[in-house]
Amino acid sequence: MTLHATVDKVTDRIRERSAKTRAAYEAKIARAAEDGPRRAHLSCGNQAHAYAAMPDKADFATTRKPNIGVVTAYNDMLSAHQPYEHYPEIIRRAAHAAGATAQVAGGVPAMCDGVTQGRAGMELSLFSRDVIALAAGVALSHDTFDAALYLGVCDKIVPGLVIAAATFGHIPAVFVPAGPMPSGLPNDEKSKVRQQFATGEVGREALMAAEMASYHSAGTCTFYGTANSNQMLMEFMGLHLPGSSFVNPNTPLREALTTAAVSRAASITRLGNDFLPAGEVLDERAFVNGIVGLMSTGGSTNLILHLPAMARAAGVLLDLEDFHDLSECVPLMARVYPNGLADVNHFHAAGGLGFMIGRLLDAGLLHQDVRTIAGGGLDLYAQEPRLQGNQVHWVDGARESLNDKILRPASDPFAATGGLKQLSGNLGRGVIKVSAVATERHIIEAPARVFADQEEVKAAFKRGEFTTDTIVVVRFQGPRANGMPELHSLTPTLAVLQDRGLRVALVTDGRMSGASGKVPAAIHVSPEAANGGPLARVQDGDIIRLDAVAGTLECLAPDFAGRTPATYDPAANAEGMGRELFSAFRAHVSPATEGAAIVV
Repeated sequence: MTLHATVDKVTDRIRERSAKTRAAYEAKIARAAEDGPRRAHLSCGNQAHAYAAMPDKADFATTRKPNIGVVTAYNDMLSAHQPYEHYPEIIRRAAHAAGATAQVAGGVPAMCDGVTQGRAGMELSLFSRDVIALAAGVALSHDTFDAALYLGVCDKIVPGLVIAAATFGHIPAVFVPAGPMPSGLPNDEKSKVRQQFATGEVGREALMAAEMASYHSAGTCTFYGTANSNQMLMEFMGLHLPGSSFVNPNTPLREALTTAAVSRAASITRLGNDFLPAGEVLDERAFVNGIVGLMSTGGSTNLILHLPAMARAAGVLLDLEDFHDLSECVPLMARVYPNGLADVNHFHAAGGLGFMIGRLLDAGLLHQDVRTIAGGGLDLYAQEPRLQGNQVHWVDGARESLNDKILRPASDPFAATGGLKQLSGNLGRGVIKVSAVATERHIIEAPARVFADQEEVKAAFKRGEFTTDTIVVVRFQGPRANGMPELHSLTPTLAVLQDRGLRVALVTDGRMSGASGKVPAAIHVSPEAANGGPLARVQDGDIIRLDAVAGTLECLAPDFAGRTPATYDPAANAEGMGRELFSAFRAHVSPATEGAAIVV
């Protein structure tokens, strides 16, 4: 199928925009790779330190076996990362069988946004992505690895690891997932109990029971938030083995896929005949494919921050217009909570990513001619894994949806567009995700109520102050102000107001969770208020117009441009829960439009 004209145009625009930075990146990784495996240049003392604890160190020192470095986000507080506890022994065993060796090069932090939502710790969440990239860089700096395996799943972990993989783009990179937990309490029932708690209809005991029935096991949370959007992204970008994202933990197929990933990593080092450095996978076509995957699945808005940061690490420059234009031509083919009732297990059973990639390729909406760790183009990702004995084999994936309430082909989608809109106007630039927002709510014009944090909003709600149509403005939530925490705990409050018949919307320079949905939310507004952005001039009662159809975000007050902006007082967010350690990050972070990053 001929490549869709818009996909082709956007790719060319990114390639042209990135010409200098990509050329510099390619030259950098070529220099790093030109001497072959770097450990060959280590002194005997250096090598002895590196291999002292390896059981086969004598054999390793005298042979040219590939050595695989493992960077792991394991901890046993995060359900998504707990399954990684025993991966190192599986990986070492698989490496030995493949004629290679493997070492855990280092660990990276992995915090849980589900635990820190609405808490001070959430102000470290976005910055943890850059810390993860730095930690992975330290792990790989020993310069003894021919390939790297990256073990990570959740919100900031995968983007941070991709930044590291791109930085060490002269060696191969294989990402190894852990899979989602089995289905528990349906997400819509959990959401209903949350709203009932917000209005006082049920108590904390009922709320706790619902939450524990939903988040109940090892594995990724089953809704389609940022963690599962990350897993989708790794397949669309060719960094996972095909069909591996949504296989449940602690199953024979899951372990066999991990073993296969190790074998593949061992086979694509410079020591063999199929060398595939990560930098060659991470080109502009891979990032375009990732954005197409995000739009077609209705994925998390957090990726609109993460993808530009990941891409910059590989010399590729993305802009909001790229997301907007691709969203306009890519149909919404999946309905997974919060954009539907299904969870990711239902999505996987209905045909999953293999079905979607196959049908998007048929429609000319993806680049097929990319390099992937599977050893060919993206058409390999229309396949799905099957277990034969203890070996993985790939077969053709579903060509027809097994449940058209969850998955549909590009020719008969749930919506003609991906549902992401760029917004611009006198309040700045931002984005809105409308795939779960009712059409009649795509345009909201109402008086503003201005708040400096989400707790003020919830307090006003409890006092009964929201009785008319309102646009809730929550400012001083950008990366320079307080690290750009998610404002997910506002979702039940705003949903209750909307269900009462009010026309409500959120406008913020902060983030919303990947699990947010039906309330219109203009997010990532930039420049942020703490950096002199226009949101700092909004006052209570100003009429604001959020128009997702026209793509505009405007304050209609006639004197708006001439006002003196409100100033941000950083004292409340400067210390406590580790925030004082991140003052340099807040001072130097890039704007949201460039990924809100420190290290790229």
